[in-house]
Amino acid sequence: MYRSKDGNALTVKVFDRAKWLGVTALALVALTVSGCYSGTDAPAKKSAPGPSVIAPGKPGEPARTLSAEDAAKEVPDGSPNGADFEYVEMMIVHHGQALEMTELAKHQAKSSGVKRIASRIAAGQRPEIDAMKGWLKNHGGGRRTSGDAGSGHNHDHATMPGMATEAQLKQLRAARGVAFDELFLKLMIMHHNGAIVMATSALSDGNNVQVEEMANEVIAQQTSEISRMRAMP
Repeated sequence: MYRSKDGNALTVKVFDRAKWLGVTALALVALTVSGCYSGTDAPAKKSAPGPSVIAPGKPGEPARTLSAEDAAKEVPDGSPNGADFEYVEMMIVHHGQALEMTELAKHQAKSSGVKRIASRIAAGQRPEIDAMKGWLKNHGGGRRTSGDAGSGHNHDHATMPGMATEAQLKQLRAARGVAFDELFLKLMIMHHNGAIVMATSALSDGNNVQVEEMANEVIAQQTSEISRMRAMP
């Protein structure tokens, strides 16, 4: 479903649906107000053409001139689709593994830098998990269709990019000191890159503005943390 790249953080440029919605809505409001106002001495016009809207194009596309009616029809409704649900459900599991790894760092890491980045990751991803669970609750719960209830986690771990294998987690649990630090950074950088791949796919295939905002936050936060981890000696 997803393809990992060369291990480097991804730079992502996406269409900001929320911004497009805001610009279009403002244009419609402005035109509606101007269309409703007229001076008391202005003569009535018959069959006057309606106001037009300059609709900003998506990246690589020119702006278009639309009637107010056509512009209103083109505003996306923002209803979540299957890609939105899949992203949220899988990212909850993905974040959960990251929290398991950061918990180990409290007592097994030697480097104070590793302990700090682990604490930073945990502090960022716990509230993100809560936000995603809240989103699911507000939209009627999960809608996974792949795998069955009994094999959900195994299926998730096998298909999500960046997830550590059980063998890698076992090795991390057994490691101490410098050996733990090195393996933790290796696995967490891989894990973060996988999350960026997933978030990028959600931005491309999803339809919900809230999911888009969460995915953009994941990309920004985890790209920054990858840079911090790569800079560690």
